[in-house]
Amino acid sequence: MAPLPVTVIGGYLGAGKTTLVNHLLRHPEGRRLAVLVNEFGDLPIDADLIERRDEDMIAIAGGCVCCSYGSDLIEALERLLTLDPRPDHLLIEASGVALPGGIASSLTLLMGYRLDAVLVLADAETIRARAADRYLGDTIARQLSDADLVLLNKADLVSSDYLAETGEWLAGASPRARIVTTTNAAPPADLVLGIAAERLPAYEHAHYHHSAGYDTASFPVTAPADAEALARALADPALELLRAKGFVPVADGTLRTIQTVAQRWSVSAAPAGLAGPGRLVAIALPGRLDRQAILRAIKAASAA
Repeated sequence: MAPLPVTVIGGYLGAGKTTLVNHLLRHPEGRRLAVLVNEFGDLPIDADLIERRDEDMIAIAGGCVCCSYGSDLIEALERLLTLDPRPDHLLIEASGVALPGGIASSLTLLMGYRLDAVLVLADAETIRARAADRYLGDTIARQLSDADLVLLNKADLVSSDYLAETGEWLAGASPRARIVTTTNAAPPADLVLGIAAERLPAYEHAHYHHSAGYDTASFPVTAPADAEALARALADPALELLRAKGFVPVADGTLRTIQTVAQRWSVSAAPAGLAGPGRLVAIALPGRLDRQAILRAIKAASAA
């Protein structure tokens, strides 16, 4: 069984972590999500989503679950792997003062999981002031340095100039991360979560109901290609893609799965028995999705 992808969600108190998790539970785009939190009180799941409460688990509409792990994250992770049906994706919501990189490293202690990304929320109005605080600054700096993707949230609360300055500041504080501006912590799920490989062929028919503020495009990949070369090209910062994912045919006639987030990329075997033409989906900020550049990257990888 393929490892369960995990997104660790961090960020200081009030940045929007709870709002993001509730948004993803409302709009999982067909996924069964599992959420782990320190205590249920730390993450007030919207009441109308809750179907049933047990001692240490909340059943949520759409086949999702929320579990409390208290001080024993490893035990909770082991318990999640026994669920039937199995979740498609796990969200671990860190406390406001926790270091998400430390939580992500815990995944290496268990088989059955793989890190998809560390996602850190930043409050556009307060992040720079808090980062300069003598007591909070070190924690915030370490949270941001762990990030693969930073959601610069509450963008509507500041001027466009201040937002641009904060984005430039974050580029230095989070050198590995893509920075995505958002309001109400409501990005499309396909932007912030990895996608189970078996769902990828249907992407061309997907409806991105919650993709306001983002451009999405689908690209056929019909000729055999160098999957690693294409993944590297799609993760190049010059292309300005937030996410790219899909199947790529290779020289031996099989398909390979490509995933990119931030500047990280991976290539793995597609599920056994999967056939059909290759296809990629790319997500970018409005006006930043250069379709011709992506087509050139596909062509170059196919000629390699």
